[in-house]
Amino acid sequence: MNNNTWQETFVEQKVNYTLEMEGKFFIIENVPARVCVETGEQLFSPETVQRIQQMIRGKEKPSRIIETPVYEFMAG
Repeated sequence: MNNNTWQETFVEQKVNYTLEMEGKFFIIENVPARVCVETGEQLFSPETVQRIQQMIRGKEKPSRIIETPVYEFMAG
């Protein structure tokens, strides 16, 4: 019998959260998350997700605005 078990290690970190909504991209910096050391998966608390939604839907003033180039992928 095979006893291989997968163990994930999560650490608390601040991450950048990106979101596309209604054709617009949003970046929220310094978001608290639990990040899996092995896979990079990010987990957010329900309170954090709710706060992010409030920021975007409430149209809070962003701390800054950046310009982002957009490319269309074309197989070469």
